[in-house]
Amino acid sequence: MLKTRVITALCLLFGLLAAVFLLPAFGWLVFVALVCGAAAAEWGGIVGFPVARRRVYAVLMAMLCLVAGMVAGLQRDDTVAPFSLAPVYAASALFWMLCVPFWLRARWALPGAGAAALVGLVLLLPPTLAMAHLRLLSPWLLLGVMAAVWVADIAAYFTGRAFGRRKLAPSISPGKSWEGAYGAVAGVLIYGLICLSYFAPGAIAGARIGATVLALLVFTAISIIGDLFESMLKRQAGIKDSGTLLPGHGGILDRIDSLTSTLPLAGLLALWVAR
Repeated sequence: MLKTRVITALCLLFGLLAAVFLLPAFGWLVFVALVCGAAAAEWGGIVGFPVARRRVYAVLMAMLCLVAGMVAGLQRDDTVAPFSLAPVYAASALFWMLCVPFWLRARWALPGAGAAALVGLVLLLPPTLAMAHLRLLSPWLLLGVMAAVWVADIAAYFTGRAFGRRKLAPSISPGKSWEGAYGAVAGVLIYGLICLSYFAPGAIAGARIGATVLALLVFTAISIIGDLFESMLKRQAGIKDSGTLLPGHGGILDRIDSLTSTLPLAGLLALWVAR
């Protein structure tokens, strides 16, 4: 199992790097639309869509991502500030910051197919569009944001294993602890401040350091919430993984659960800086 996980992880890493740095803007937009469609198919499985409906939903989501990206100009290399994405990012931010915490506390179940399709739309469309948007600004910016999520996951895992005592959400994800969450916060703060000191020193100069630290704290909290949200829905569905596309890793949603909540925030911040 470990060998399979490592091989799959390396293939994913090299495939991602090749796509990020070699594909033209339109090719990358098509790529993220396919990711959106594949994740939508897995979402349909989690919420109990029949196979035929799952396929239709996946195709519609992929097409919607592609069309929305083209309307925003994400197929062109000269697009810098696609402000038409602001409502999409804002809807995502409101969903993760105002709705999901209460959802996790109450452990609501999705009431029907229509609600499931709508939640899937809010869950998947903003982050995939943010992938296209951030990559246009800089491939390194996109990778840096994604790496922050990976740092949070890795720091939480090792800190939780070493020091974990108090369960963070035992009824949702028994393996997660408050100590692991604190480790994720520390890891992202260290990573973020180091990166910003090199690439954007103005962000940590003077009074701005407080706002930067707060932003990193919110980013980490939203990352954890994104992970817990998918864990809760999988537990309600009685499944361990969202899919089987990635040997040893489950499905695409298993690998992007925290990115679904954090990438739109990064996109919204990028638009705010560009205004």
